[in-house]
Amino acid sequence: MAKNLDYAMLLDFYGDLLTEKQRDIMQLYYFEDLSLSEIAENENISRQGVHDAIKHAEQYLDEFEEKIGLFRKTTTFRELVAGIKQCTAEYTEKYKYQKSISDYSDRIIRIIEKGEELFR
Repeated sequence: MAKNLDYAMLLDFYGDLLTEKQRDIMQLYYFEDLSLSEIAENENISRQGVHDAIKHAEQYLDEFEEKIGLFRKTTTFRELVAGIKQCTAEYTEKYKYQKSISDYSDRIIRIIEKGEELFR
């Protein structure tokens, strides 16, 4: 079973919506990088049980993302913020000697930073 690192990201977003057992197994698999056999030994279940738990949890994470879309929205928001930051920096550099424009771009950066705090 190849690890899809997107599930590690989805686990960060939706992990609290899984059962405690599913969340624990997923964290061991994706964050601790334990094998199915190692997890089975730690959790006192079969290797097949670990495999099934991971597959079910991944299915739930996919459903959560499909319905809620928080991962996609956050990724898009971060890309937009990065673009705005780049444009603002280029604009500020080009017009750095014009005080009013510089003040305006400083305000934009502060607004962006407040928005970024929501996703930390």
